[in-house]
Amino acid sequence: MSKRSFKNTELIQASLKKRYAREKRFQWYGRLAVMLGFVFLFILLFDIVSKGTPAFTQKYLLVPVHFDADRIGVTPESDAKQLRAGDYAGLAKASMRDLFPDVTGRKDKRQLYRLLSLGAEYQLQDMVMTDPSLLGQTKDVWLLAHSEAASYLKGQVTRDQPEDERRVKNLQMDWLDRLDSEDRTQTRFNVLFFTEGDSREPELAGIRAALHGSFFTLIVTFVLAFPIGVFAAVYLEEFAPKNRITDLIEININNLAAVPSIVFGLLGLAVFINFFELPRSAPLVGGIVLSLMTLPTIIITSRAAIQAVSPSIREAAMGVGASKLQTVFHHVLPVAMPGILTGSIIGMAQALGESAPLLMIGMVAFIMDVPGGVTDPATVLPVQIFLWADSPERGFTEKTSAAIMVLMGFLIIMNALAIYLRKRFELK
Repeated sequence: MSKRSFKNTELIQASLKKRYAREKRFQWYGRLAVMLGFVFLFILLFDIVSKGTPAFTQKYLLVPVHFDADRIGVTPESDAKQLRAGDYAGLAKASMRDLFPDVTGRKDKRQLYRLLSLGAEYQLQDMVMTDPSLLGQTKDVWLLAHSEAASYLKGQVTRDQPEDERRVKNLQMDWLDRLDSEDRTQTRFNVLFFTEGDSREPELAGIRAALHGSFFTLIVTFVLAFPIGVFAAVYLEEFAPKNRITDLIEININNLAAVPSIVFGLLGLAVFINFFELPRSAPLVGGIVLSLMTLPTIIITSRAAIQAVSPSIREAAMGVGASKLQTVFHHVLPVAMPGILTGSIIGMAQALGESAPLLMIGMVAFIMDVPGGVTDPATVLPVQIFLWADSPERGFTEKTSAAIMVLMGFLIIMNALAIYLRKRFELK
């Protein structure tokens, strides 16, 4: 081997060594990026779950209640209307005074009453309405604790914090410690979180109204966006002539996919509410706005799925005498359906997590009642999360994280459904 050839070999080997080193570094960069992504995801999930888990439990206090008709302001002969109008709030306060007879000052009594939730009076009302024979009897009743008292019983608030920086005062902590030592505290699953609507009191607030509102809104969104989006994609991809008009339409569709979602909310406010006078804060308007926002995503993903169909399928169908319409609907669409469904479900999942356009059309209103249809006032889960996150009470902090956990669960289910349908149709 000549000296020049040996030098060239060394240069080639050095070049290969540098190239392999760059490839190895790039692989490590990729692994580091994936690891960092998992770390940040774990931190996010851990923070949400650790803050939201306490919201799925509630604290109850065992209180001996003397159902004195005079305290309630009714008689054993009272009808249902009179029983409903009784002073059950006064009954709950009197029961707490009987449990702590040493509490005499007005300020101390107010602190004592705050150990119970405002929902305690409705518990007592329901008991008397269900069984009027309770009047005149004394019975131990598990009454719902206030969110502030529950935060201490759950260990979220401790005595280590300065008293002026927490809502649970030292005297209240002493009372709660006494109740706990007497086995008069109990932890239960928070059923109200899933069965009740919004409330000013954290321990009574639930997501049922928001879930119903989200359901009706997504139904309207799917009914409008899916058929329009798929048919528009089929026409543009298979039937529309290639000219400047269709090129302009395609550019506008791609641009609409990048428009901020709040712009669609402004459109819904100006057109559907102010011009067409559709009901404000209704799932009907919310569904229309979200369908407009979701349409570009469905059209783009559907067109991509149709483009991915092998040309040989079209040629084979045309070769056996199928018309253009038969080729598209009998052969092309079934093959493209996995991609179409995947894109549509992902678009719906995106719509489920949107709050900005719905805020613009009034779905930020305080809604306690569960909507019964698409025209009833309603809110949705992302907006409910937004409202709770803006509330100063500590109890709403855990409710916010718990609602985020529920929303993330729905998003995971929708994405898993998209993967399942894609695999199923691909097998067919």
